Amino acid sequence: MSKKVVIVGGHGKQYPVTSIIRTEDHIPDITSISPFVTPLILSLEQSPVSAFTEAFSGADTVVFTAGAGGKGGPDRTRTVDYEGALKVYDALEAVPDRKPHLLLVSSIDVRDPDRVPLHYDEADRATSVQVRKVISNYFHWKYQADKNLVLRTAFPWTIIRPTGLTDQPGTGRADIGRTHVTSFITRDDVAQILAELVERPDAAGLAIDITSGDVPIAEGLDKFIKNGETDWLG
Repeated sequence: MSKKVVIVGGHGKQYPVTSIIRTEDHIPDITSISPFVTPLILSLEQSPVSAFTEAFSGADTVVFTAGAGGKGGPDRTRTVDYEGALKVYDALEAVPDRKPHLLLVSSIDVRDPDRVPLHYDEADRATSVQVRKVISNYFHWKYQADKNLVLRTAFPWTIIRPTGLTDQPGTGRADIGRTHVTSFITRDDVAQILAELVERPDAAGLAIDITSGDVPIAEGLDKFIKNGETDWLG
């Protein structure tokens, strides 16, 4: 039986998907992608928690890919990337009976700025300092949202932490876990990783760093999940 997936801020191609979008303008783009997609208009900024709980009820997986994307200034980043994420968490906690598995798309290097991963090399450290300086507000609120999530136990969750994204065709391969921050990954490959994780409830409780690489995605995920060591530093 196909899994029922609800996506906050995106679309799906492989499963019956309810795609939550904030405006009717996005409906043609969503419905043209796949016959499996049903658009649902809700706003992370304005809709109540109860509306999201209703949307999530009966779902197997909720994928959170929403973000302000730098639009609307620092206040909107807080509203969407932090407060919107917490609204989704609260809505999931209120789902009666079986809770969906949350797949949260965050970002590489979201962490306590005073705790640098031990595997970072000199180039990673330099890139981290530079990027965090340019979009410090984004990293602050992403960190606050992720830090809140890892304390939640009412529903299963997995955090996916990609490096910079590109629109190049996917390769079906990636470097998964303890990655460096200096490379990029295609949106197609991130989508494939999310599709794989829909079928991996055993990934619950893990934060997974991902970037471009040479290992087949399913193989790399399987190894990381079985190892069971999260990339979340706190």
